[in-house]
Amino acid sequence: MATFVDRVVLHVSGGTGGHGCVSVKREKFKPLGGPDGGNGGNGGDVILRVDHQTTTLLDYHHAPHRHATNGGSGMGDWRDGKNGETLVLPVPDGTVVKSLDGEVLADLVGEGTEFVAAAGGQGGLGNAALSSPKRKAPGFALLGIPGEARDIVLELKSIADIALVGFPSAGKSSLIAAMSAARPKIADYPFTTLIPNLGVVQAGDTRFTIADVPGLIEGASEGRGLGHNFLRHVERCAALVHVLDCATLETDRNPISDLEIIEAELDKYAVDMSYAGVDGEVVPLNQRPRLVVLNKVDMPDGKEMAEFVRPELEERGYRVFEVSAMTREGLRELGFAMAEIVEAAREAVKTAPPKVKPAVLRPRAVNQAGFTIRREEKGLQPLFRVLGDKPERWVQQTDFNNDEAVGFLADRLAKLGVEDGLFKAGAKPGDTVVIGGEDGVVFDWEPTMVGGAELLASPRGTDARLEEFIRPTRVQKREEYQERKDAKAAARAELEAERKAGIWTESIDGEQQAGDDDDE
Repeated sequence: MATFVDRVVLHVSGGTGGHGCVSVKREKFKPLGGPDGGNGGNGGDVILRVDHQTTTLLDYHHAPHRHATNGGSGMGDWRDGKNGETLVLPVPDGTVVKSLDGEVLADLVGEGTEFVAAAGGQGGLGNAALSSPKRKAPGFALLGIPGEARDIVLELKSIADIALVGFPSAGKSSLIAAMSAARPKIADYPFTTLIPNLGVVQAGDTRFTIADVPGLIEGASEGRGLGHNFLRHVERCAALVHVLDCATLETDRNPISDLEIIEAELDKYAVDMSYAGVDGEVVPLNQRPRLVVLNKVDMPDGKEMAEFVRPELEERGYRVFEVSAMTREGLRELGFAMAEIVEAAREAVKTAPPKVKPAVLRPRAVNQAGFTIRREEKGLQPLFRVLGDKPERWVQQTDFNNDEAVGFLADRLAKLGVEDGLFKAGAKPGDTVVIGGEDGVVFDWEPTMVGGAELLASPRGTDARLEEFIRPTRVQKREEYQERKDAKAAARAELEAERKAGIWTESIDGEQQAGDDDDE
């Protein structure tokens, strides 16, 4: 079974940032030491790096989930947590990174080229960093933010200058073995080659690489054979070389028909236009320079077949070479012809100015709030969703088990203008407010009181505004109303029963008689 993998879906996630520490300095003979909680460490990044020793994506096929280490939590005595270690994933040269939607995120070409696939989360601040002249001893710290998590697609596109295309058993692997030091698997049956082979050729002062496309047959664009899956490996090539078998034993095949079938398959292949080279253009495979190699001229009837079809191929505008991988006939001339095309392509890249889109700087408007408020409905009740980088990040940093931290969040949101925006959107106290997307945090909105939490005298870890008034829910209001209604009905029934029993009259008569006795 072939162990070559050239396309994988990788699930990467950066490390989570460490939590900040809540601590107060306590030392003998030094009262009022103040807060000394350290900050949490940042989570590690996941980085893709080109490594020349890596030739396949097989490791990521077997283990597609990769996670960087988390940051350490802060400690007392102003000690910050340890940053998470960066996870470096080696990838082959020529790897293209895409999103699941097909958008090209990076094209990794060249030893050491890097791409940050998933950034680590930010560590939370300790109470020492949150202290201020107004909030001198915070009783809370900020939590670490989870690292970035996303799914990416890795596609390997081999770095080759010349691509060999042709039917199985046309002699492409033998040609690479004869022209370079590569030793691919060679046999006399179709589909011997299951993976693209690479070889380095030296022609004079020019050194270039050649690659073959295995299993390219008629109907490859409809899923037959293997060739259409491997054509991505020749998208970077400067020229195509058609290798035609002049000694085939199949009666329904000849070099001309083989060439027409392969050309038709190349016409159906859509080159990835989302990535362009330094010249800003992507040339389809069927429009690149092409050479025709009539192979196996050393075989019986091979030379005669080559001489028979060569005039017709030259009339179509092809440069034709008669070669034999076995006897090495014609390989020198073919190598120099390839080198000529490669040199021309390299000079064109050097002389052509790169087409780079100018960077457009769009500064943020002065009146831009940095968040948006969207009115929705859920269960026939109004719902207000707050979206923005800052509000969503602040919510992730808040410890909702600490009232002072919740009050600090309310102050930050009010200072950013979220409360004013909710009022303008028509929100009323008690309405549902969600900060974030579908997995956001849900609140029953209650406008904050005038004055921040740092101006209120309350113990550390508490917020007087949250303790003074807790808005009951609708269910609680209905239950309290029903209890009051039942209590009033019971009181009326008791009074009515006493009146009918004459208890009220006897009480009045008894009080009058007691008053007459006192007068006497």
